[in-house]
Amino acid sequence: MSMDLTFLGTGSAYPSPHRGASAAVLRTNGECWLFDCGEGTQTQLMKSQLRAGRITKVFISHLHGDHLFGLPGLLCTVSLNISPDVQQSLKCVDIYGPRGLRKFLRVTLGLTGSQLLFPYAVHELEPTSDQCPEEGQLSLEMTEESGPPHPQEQPGRTISLDVSSDCYLLFQDSKFVVKAFRLFHRIPSFGFCIQEHDRPGRLKTERLKELGLKPGPLYGRLKAGESVVLESGRVLHPTEVLEADIPGRKVCVFGDCSSVLGEGAFRLCDGADVLVHEATLGDEHREKAVEHGHSTPEMAAAVARTCCAQRLVLYHFSQRYKPGSLLKEGDEDNVSELKNQAEQALQGRGVEVTLAEDFMTIPIPLKRQPTS
Repeated sequence: MSMDLTFLGTGSAYPSPHRGASAAVLRTNGECWLFDCGEGTQTQLMKSQLRAGRITKVFISHLHGDHLFGLPGLLCTVSLNISPDVQQSLKCVDIYGPRGLRKFLRVTLGLTGSQLLFPYAVHELEPTSDQCPEEGQLSLEMTEESGPPHPQEQPGRTISLDVSSDCYLLFQDSKFVVKAFRLFHRIPSFGFCIQEHDRPGRLKTERLKELGLKPGPLYGRLKAGESVVLESGRVLHPTEVLEADIPGRKVCVFGDCSSVLGEGAFRLCDGADVLVHEATLGDEHREKAVEHGHSTPEMAAAVARTCCAQRLVLYHFSQRYKPGSLLKEGDEDNVSELKNQAEQALQGRGVEVTLAEDFMTIPIPLKRQPTS
């Protein structure tokens, strides 16, 4: 199963001619999962090789406009491109984000008279009081749902922190488990961990031949984890003829933050194949970055180091940092310096550092069978 991550917007604060506002798409198994949806994301999608109509899940890290303002427009544009004849077969789009997101969409879509041809559900994460300064906390009155739901709005869940694991379980299916974790920002912010389930190891064909079992349906049942009964009456268990499981891939996407809260994030993101973290300003501007709830390359590197990540991808750059492909001689605020700062902080750790650019796609290959 192929998997890749495409960045549609890698800038902070607002979309500019050289960097779109925050948005990234994880593509796997024919589906697209969107992480944040800043203003102009639908235009970026049109310029990419991705199809907006394949988006089945949306994850909003926090309610700042440069991560959210593009969502109502994107939903409406997707709807406009749907044939009314296929409405019955459309899946519900699941949208995950902080408390207040359901009201934002309900009011925005309602006031604009926006019609959708597909159902959607908003699942809200209940933040804790220590995720932001007091002035950034949203009151229940402000986020309380008001007015009738949109005709296409389906009931959504309210997801509270699991104190025992210090994380939020968003969903789990036969292929993935997706959880969220807490971050500190000017308003409550979250990160997301996408963990692919381990895959069964290879069959020990020589052992199967010794047992007199020929290739056929029983091989498939053993591979699927079922025990089978041999002609001799012996019960053969998968553990006897399967090599070690092949670890699933893990992708972690952090929202805006100046720090990580609790240990849940570090446990979840341990050994991440790809860890995406903001680096709004260079290390020389650390005080300013923290004051505004943001991180620098060295701070992002510290998270990657603690998580033993294989690859650190920096994004959410201040618009002062132009993409390397657009730099001219004499330009200040060279974005490559941000990469140097992260690499220096990770020296000797074997972590690959990447500077995200708009429309960059990062393949996430399958892991290999562990060596015995």
